[in-house]
Amino acid sequence: MAALQASRIMHSSFSSSRCRRGTTRGAINAPRLPTSPLSFPTLATGVLEPRIGYTNSTTAHNINIMNTIPTRNDTDVSDDPVVIAKLYAVMEAVADRVEIHKNIGEQRSNWNSLLLTSINAITLTAATMAGIAASTNIIGAPLVALKLSSTLMYLAATGMLLVMNKIQPSQLAEEQRNAARLFKQLHREIQTIMSNGTPTMDDVKDSMERVLALDKAYPLPLIGVMLDKFPSTMEPAVWWPRQQRRKGIGSSGEMDNNGWDRRLEEEMREVVGVVQRKDKADYLRLGEKALKISKALAISGPLLTGLAAVGSAFVGSPSHGSWGAVLGVVGGALASVVNTMEHGGQVGMVFEMYRGNAGFFKLMEESIESNLKERDVERRENGELFEMKVALQLGRSMSELKELAASSSRKGEADEEFASKLF
Repeated sequence: MAALQASRIMHSSFSSSRCRRGTTRGAINAPRLPTSPLSFPTLATGVLEPRIGYTNSTTAHNINIMNTIPTRNDTDVSDDPVVIAKLYAVMEAVADRVEIHKNIGEQRSNWNSLLLTSINAITLTAATMAGIAASTNIIGAPLVALKLSSTLMYLAATGMLLVMNKIQPSQLAEEQRNAARLFKQLHREIQTIMSNGTPTMDDVKDSMERVLALDKAYPLPLIGVMLDKFPSTMEPAVWWPRQQRRKGIGSSGEMDNNGWDRRLEEEMREVVGVVQRKDKADYLRLGEKALKISKALAISGPLLTGLAAVGSAFVGSPSHGSWGAVLGVVGGALASVVNTMEHGGQVGMVFEMYRGNAGFFKLMEESIESNLKERDVERRENGELFEMKVALQLGRSMSELKELAASSSRKGEADEEFASKLF
């Protein structure tokens, strides 16, 4: 009887302790107790779906799976394991390209600084030798040695400058930085596809096309496929697959499905008009100026070192007077200034930056026009989400984007503000 009473006291104490402190962990080997008849409500483990702007009963059923974050259940897996394996293979290739472009970008940035320092040192040394040979009464073998050394150093600097100006290391480094950033963006998008829904073969094909388009836009080799550093005209960079024209069907009635209506369509048309007239046009104009400056400096540097080499060869010659010394010294000094302006100022990098920015606005323009030309609103990207993306890409709030479209319709082209507030 006493043992039964002690057992009941232990059971009562253990139960009250669990109620006060929750689950306890210990090494006490207690006898198995009967299961409590109490039951607790279970919590849903799905991910809450975000609400963007306003939604109604019509648009709630038209949001694409690619434009929202669906609830992730245990059954949200691909029926075909090969599709997931292919996407993982693409992700691995993209991650590898990120590291490659990052490492090569750092290497080519070092090229720019090391080559600039070396060429300027050679040029200034050659100019100093030419000045010493012209300012002293050295004759015979010492004079010949100074003149020959100065001439050879100028010729070496000229050859190195021709190669450096051809490849434009600062521009190469900017290309690799852009490629690494865009490959990282693609890697994150593939991860989103894998985690948010069931991937399909269309996702695999789209990812493959984007990888190949990036490889073509930002090639790694220097021989054969290197981008032209001095094109005849300034063209925006294109790093995405050419989008096929969609053939729309149906009439253009009141489009209040999938987040689209006439108000949003007109707003997007005004926005893309501002992007074309102001932002993209401005970066194309700045890129043309940077291209002209780069061409002028790329020609001037080797030309000056070449003239300096000729002048240093005639230093001390009675038939040419002081012209040899002037070309040998002044030409070298001016060449150092030009090289510093071109490669120290990274004019090639500036040109590539303008080209990339123009490409960004071209991509935005094509994306907006592609959605507007698709007459079947069910196949468009969700209008509310698309409007938010455009606003974020331009560095604006939703209200500022609407104000931009409204002011564009009221004002003339000369009084328009730029669409982007980021760059």
